[in-house]
This record gives sequence, C-alpha cells and structure tokens, in this order.
Amino acid sequence: MAQLISLNNIVKQYDQRIILSDITIALQEGEILSLIGASGCGKSTLLRIAAGLDKSFRGSVHFASGHHSSRGPGTVGVVFQEPRLMPWLTVEANIGFRDGSRDRAWIAQLIRDVGLEGLEKSLPKQLSGGQAQRVAIARGLYSKPSVLLMDEPFSAVDAFTRMHLQDLIATLSLRYNIAVMLVTHDLDEAFYLSDRVVILGGAPAGIVREYNVTLPGPRDRGSDDLAHLRADALKELINLHV
Repeated sequence: MAQLISLNNIVKQYDQRIILSDITIALQEGEILSLIGASGCGKSTLLRIAAGLDKSFRGSVHFASGHHSSRGPGTVGVVFQEPRLMPWLTVEANIGFRDGSRDRAWIAQLIRDVGLEGLEKSLPKQLSGGQAQRVAIARGLYSKPSVLLMDEPFSAVDAFTRMHLQDLIATLSLRYNIAVMLVTHDLDEAFYLSDRVVILGGAPAGIVREYNVTLPGPRDRGSDDLAHLRADALKELINLHV
C-alpha cells in the first residue's frame, strides 16, 4: 500500500508546556487508524496538525502529493465532532458549499452513499443529529480526498446511530479507498473499525502502544478476538494513570 501522509517527529508546545513529543505516524492508502488516549493528551491537536489547521509545531507533515505541512487540493477531508452545518443552506448545498459551481452529480451520489435520499432540500434544523452528521461526512468526502480526518465524529449521537455511522465509514473507506485517521475515546469503536490503533499517553504525550488489528471484515462486534484487544488496551490506559 502507498503511504499517503506521514507526521514526522511532531512536537507541540503551548507557552512553556510541551503537549506532544516526538510523534511519528504514517497513514497508508485505504487504512483506518484510530488515535485513543485520555482527554487532553493531544489527540485532537495532532489531527489538526495533520489537517493543516495548526501550523505552530515542530516536525513535519508530508503528503504523497509532495505537499509539505499543508493540505493539498483534494487530498484531505475533515469531519469534526459537531456537524458544523450552515443553518441557511440545504443538505445538498452544505455538502458542496465550498464549491461555487458544485458537482451536482457527485453530491447526489454522496447523498445516496450516506442514506439521505429525499432530504436534499432540507435545512439542518429539520434533521436529526445522526442525519446532520451524515451530511458532515458527505461534505468531508466532497473533494474526493485520499485521507479523511475525523475528530470524535460520532460522540454526540445515540448508540444505535453511532453503530450505523461506524459501518458507513467502514463501507465508504473501502468503496473509495480512503484512508481514515479517527480520534475516539471509544475502545469498541477503535478496534471494530481500525486496521491500527495507536494509544497516546504520558506528559508530554507520545505513542505508548500500537496495535495491528488483522481481523478480517465485516467484523463481529461481540467477537472474543475484539474483546481481548479491547481488554488489553484498557489495561494500557489504566496503567498510564496509576
């Protein structure tokens, strides 16, 4: 698999306090990688650095396209914890709002992909939380990115909607060969979705453990193999706080 993005020796400092120390991560084509760790350990900060939204750091970010410490056009899509939809725009307009000409055929395809047929002309206030997040996912995919960065994108929805959205991401990643870097606090989510799970911890935070999840898909959420991986990761997280 081709390497799409690499974060090299990343160090992030706020005032005199170092948050992230010497973190190196590479993301491969079509791979789903989850970042887990305690609140405040720098997971979202690392994602913002990868997205080019935070440029105040030491180290480097490289994309396969050759772009350095910035996002290449069409290379990276971002989905945040909240949908962040424009309240005055319809579903279809929110998906392509950055593009004045809007590729209507592609928007229609994305609406089908995320299961929002019939809601094209709806406003955000007319949507459920899960529907709004589906719009945000479609918007993140609109530029046809090779990398999708997701910051706790399912944390505000109910458990059943969350499972449906997890399956949606797994399906779309496979369908469009998109690499996904996911920040999550949910161990079940991380191991169910991911090819690799990276635990961040310490002060300043670094990589303390990396799991290669080789279980074939579609995965069984209740499988013993996933349960063993989750239990081991939970021990790692507990030990970080003992």
